Amino acid sequence: MVWPSGRRIAVVFNLAFEMWSPGVTSGVGPMGNVLQEGIFDPNADSYGRYNATHGIPRLVSMLERHGIPASLMTNGLVAEAFPDVLRGYANAGHDVVAHGMAQNLIFPTLSDEDAERSIVETTERIEAAIGRRPKGWISPRVTSGVDVHRSLAENGYHWHGDAIDADLPYPQAFGAHTILAIPMSVEFNDLPHAMRFGRTPGQFVDIFREALAGIQQQPAETLILDIFAHGHCYGRPAAAWAIGEIARICKENEALWVTTRSEIAAHCSELVKHAA
Repeated sequence: MVWPSGRRIAVVFNLAFEMWSPGVTSGVGPMGNVLQEGIFDPNADSYGRYNATHGIPRLVSMLERHGIPASLMTNGLVAEAFPDVLRGYANAGHDVVAHGMAQNLIFPTLSDEDAERSIVETTERIEAAIGRRPKGWISPRVTSGVDVHRSLAENGYHWHGDAIDADLPYPQAFGAHTILAIPMSVEFNDLPHAMRFGRTPGQFVDIFREALAGIQQQPAETLILDIFAHGHCYGRPAAAWAIGEIARICKENEALWVTTRSEIAAHCSELVKHAA
């Protein structure tokens, strides 16, 4: 399997366009920890609200300057609160990916009924905002499960990214319904990079550059490299430049397919048709 034009490495820029349920805050903050359970943390709340209003617009602008489509992992609450903004991104060619109703609604913590409600309501709100149903789904925290995959397939999703158990896409069949699992790579994520390991934006760029050079020196294999950026973390001026620099590196490397998961799903569908 190869990507279009015989390329071997696909690069996807995933921007986390997130909000939290009323009264719930981001699980991380600039102080390095949030207040103990049951105490509302205005610091973490303010930190998280930066995502949709400032961070994501800056990151999208960074990618647009390099002609790169963003994969916008979008909560249903975001679609409800900022429908015109989301519609503008969709019309500009960015891939709007469903990302659950709110960032705190993580599937293993939900009942079956609440899980189904999250899928249905997220889909409805994104469709209302952009005028069409999203094709792909990535769960909050990239954490779902087989029952969620089944529900996504039954709700008409073409693909999901809730897998880190492979390098390349693979189909999942649930009775009459099929969905494509497009695994995530986990090495380039701004949140653990900055919050867990305390590394700098410059190190984020260096790690990507070194990894790409190392991969290209190895025997060729087809793979996906994911870049993750959260509007409330690397959407800020002192860090966003790193995403722009990685975008520049990728755009100037003709061996790379800078793409989205929906385009990867479409390419896989074409390969299946030609093989039939």
